Amino acid sequence: MTLKDKVVIVTGSSKGIGKEIALLLAENNAKVIVNYNHSESKANDVVSTIIHNGGEAIAIKADVSIRKEVTYLFDKTIEVFGKIDVLINNAGTMTSKKLKDNTEQDFDSHFNINVKGLFNTLQEAESKLADNGNIINISSSTVKLMLPTYAIYSATKAAVEQMTRVFSKEVGRGISVNALAPGPTETELFLKGKTPEFIEKLSAMNAFNRLAKPIDIARVALFLASDESKWVSGQVIGANGAMV
Repeated sequence: MTLKDKVVIVTGSSKGIGKEIALLLAENNAKVIVNYNHSESKANDVVSTIIHNGGEAIAIKADVSIRKEVTYLFDKTIEVFGKIDVLINNAGTMTSKKLKDNTEQDFDSHFNINVKGLFNTLQEAESKLADNGNIINISSSTVKLMLPTYAIYSATKAAVEQMTRVFSKEVGRGISVNALAPGPTETELFLKGKTPEFIEKLSAMNAFNRLAKPIDIARVALFLASDESKWVSGQVIGANGAMV
């Protein structure tokens, strides 16, 4: 699949799944915007890797939960590359706690980044994404798994999935809108604070007896970002090894 001449914004792509998506799409000839909020050096490393491998990329700082920064992200991309063809909403936060132990700040930070962030980028994409573009919103298989300690996080991702379904019918202009829901994936964000026993338990819950690698998710994102996926829209695509 080639993304030649396509301009792609990947939010939160300085590390983890977002980084792997950015690298793979660049390998397939996309021009990639590596968006970050805090990890400037890591974002620059991703850009350097892409350029070293013969691709095109720039890093743009923007907090997706702040509308004016999202507007800047879109406008700067258009200023540099002339258009935006693909938007991948990957930026997110995750903390696993029992519902009773979450603070009001925990609740607000999850919904501000995971849901308001999506709201902000979709509103910008309504008028600034190119005709026949593609939008991929990263959800999570925790929406269906209903694991203890994931109430707030999975609630935000349920909102992501519902906004995906509705927006796919509103946006028009040949733009496809889908959600991609990974299962447990070997990223710094996911592994933080988890015991080897818990990781082993999660690995045993899918058909392959392992956690996903970020590249497993990136390959699905590549398909959804390509023209080959155009008749798929308004869907939630699970990438979880038959876990759920």
